[in-house]
Amino acid sequence: MARKKKEMPELNGAGMSDISFLLLCFFLMTSSMDQSMGIHRVLPPIPPEDQKIENQIKGHNVLQVLVDGQDRLSVNAKVMDLRDLKDAAKEFILNPTNDPSKSSKKDEDIPGIGIYPVSEAVISLQNVRSTSYEAYLKVQNELTKAYNELRDEVAREKFGRKFADLDNAQRDAITKIYRQRISESPPKDTRKKK
Repeated sequence: MARKKKEMPELNGAGMSDISFLLLCFFLMTSSMDQSMGIHRVLPPIPPEDQKIENQIKGHNVLQVLVDGQDRLSVNAKVMDLRDLKDAAKEFILNPTNDPSKSSKKDEDIPGIGIYPVSEAVISLQNVRSTSYEAYLKVQNELTKAYNELRDEVAREKFGRKFADLDNAQRDAITKIYRQRISESPPKDTRKKK
């Protein structure tokens, strides 16, 4: 007598698409996206249309940073290594010797701190279209490090803690002393025109 093979019952897959869709929705709603990408910048408010805008930035208050098409860095028309940019920016912003060719300071009444010399420095960053994104970000990081270190120094001096450990009012006060003023010009097109 020949044995009959048992037939396997077929699985009904009609509900699989519903389950897949629900799982997809669940993971989309419960997962978080990485927010650390990009460059954090606080833009000034848009002035009212009737407000006259005056350019009050004096030339000695501007540190000109240029990244060329070969990712070379120059600061105020002098070639500089990327490792030296942070210290050069800090030196320009602080201007401890009151050098008239570097940024000037004016005394302001800062809430929670009192009268404090505030730098009028502006860093003008410009690159060309062929500058690599990696070089651009490295320059941005060095400039941001300069401001972060300056803020940490004042936070330790005035409050005895790092800037990141301060409360919001204290952080706002120190941010008024060292406003991150980085002006970016549109990239230059260095291609020859025909």
